[in-house]
Amino acid sequence: MPTTTYAHFRDVPDSAWRWPSFSPAEIACRGTGAIKINTEAMDMLQTLRNRLGKPLIVRSAYRSPAHNRAVGGAPRSKHMLGTAFDIAMSNHDPATFAKAARDVGFLGFGTYPRSGFMHIDLGPARTWGEPFPARPTSFVAEVPPAREVLADSRTLKGGGAAGVATIGAAGVEVAQDVLNETQSAILPLVPFLDTLRWVFIAVALIGIAVAIHARIDDWKRGQR
Repeated sequence: MPTTTYAHFRDVPDSAWRWPSFSPAEIACRGTGAIKINTEAMDMLQTLRNRLGKPLIVRSAYRSPAHNRAVGGAPRSKHMLGTAFDIAMSNHDPATFAKAARDVGFLGFGTYPRSGFMHIDLGPARTWGEPFPARPTSFVAEVPPAREVLADSRTLKGGGAAGVATIGAAGVEVAQDVLNETQSAILPLVPFLDTLRWVFIAVALIGIAVAIHARIDDWKRGQR
């Protein structure tokens, strides 16, 4: 298996890196910055990334012998050969991930559900660790959320309240004008109508505010 070692990942020339979904910094030793590139392992990792169609979050790849000892790695860990990767399961279904990894040729599997990652390497074939708990549902494709039912739309409700209140305020103003021209016996009602008109105006302003807030919130949630 062709392997190339660099004292630091910054020393890797662009011409020597052919795995577009990853960077040398992701594969390098977390303790020293050194990197050992095993082309077969990297080709397999890129193939796995392409098959799954979503990012692989690399928690650990190459480890220098000193760093491997510091983190309590196995004395003959495949990480020191650049042929092992610890991948976070935060954005993958573990069962789907493991099947895809086996399909592309990975042979060694270690599962760490408490730490949230899976170890994969080029072999020999073996497995260890606790199984990941079954998830109630697998990850679903990202699709735009369904639009609100028109009758339940907060924007519509806010706009409707504003419209009703505006009409009410106008109606009160008309009634006030009519009453101003009527007999003096009902003139004491006029001040109350003026107050009622301002109540309707306040309701209209609240309705407009609700409609604006709903539109902004819908836009933020992609429901516009």
